[in-house]
Amino acid sequence: MTSAPLLRPAVVVPAAILLAIVLLVVAGPWLAAQPYDAIDFDADWGAAPSAAHPFGTDDLGRDLFARVCVGGRLSLAVGFVSTLVSLVIGIAWGAVAGWFGGRIDALMMRIVDILYALPFMFFVILLMVLFGRHWLLIFVAIGAVSWLDMARIVRGQTLALRRQPFIDAAVVSGLGDAAILIRHVVPNLLGVVIVCATLTIPQAILVESFLSFLGLGIQEPATSWGALVNDGARAMETTPWGLIFPASFLVLTLLAFNWLGDALRAALDAPRR
Repeated sequence: MTSAPLLRPAVVVPAAILLAIVLLVVAGPWLAAQPYDAIDFDADWGAAPSAAHPFGTDDLGRDLFARVCVGGRLSLAVGFVSTLVSLVIGIAWGAVAGWFGGRIDALMMRIVDILYALPFMFFVILLMVLFGRHWLLIFVAIGAVSWLDMARIVRGQTLALRRQPFIDAAVVSGLGDAAILIRHVVPNLLGVVIVCATLTIPQAILVESFLSFLGLGIQEPATSWGALVNDGARAMETTPWGLIFPASFLVLTLLAFNWLGDALRAALDAPRR
């Protein structure tokens, strides 16, 4: 007998890595020697890793361990919240387009094609410039432009579900379009949606990190992994640990999410015995 698909090492290992990272960024600031925005006047600014400061200090004397953990909170929050926004818009848009078909489908998907043609990063930057750089806007902005892939995937799955016998039975029983979508179509999309979500989260984290690297994302005194990488890159010749630690956490998180997404897709697509 084979093990349950979701208990295979390919799924459990990246999930365990992500859980460990989440626990560290949540509990880490409480374990740090000082708050993430406090300056340690007893330590050298840009000090190397030590017992008091495991990741060293930045060029202003702030504990880098605490800042990496707090930055991880914001980066992961951006990934999860932006993905949630993307899921809500993408599922609703794709399910409606796939269910009704015809001219409605053609119109809705042409809108998606037009949005695809717009420069993704330019659109996010434009929102930042017009409405300010508040961190809540970053969540919404990234989610509002990352739903296009989700909409196309959900539309394709909905078109396939329309031909299933249980959908025909629901139509014959007199259920309305909204009831069929909510009760029958959307629940049968959850497997695909979960896989897509695990691949959308790292994309959102990467976009936020790039924006913060450009100086358009999270602003001081708050921080994120992208902002820390930007700060570390400027001083990498004198304090390389300022770049190594946040970059390592960022890369490990992105790899774990992509690994988990690929593993979930393989596990859910595997034939059942």
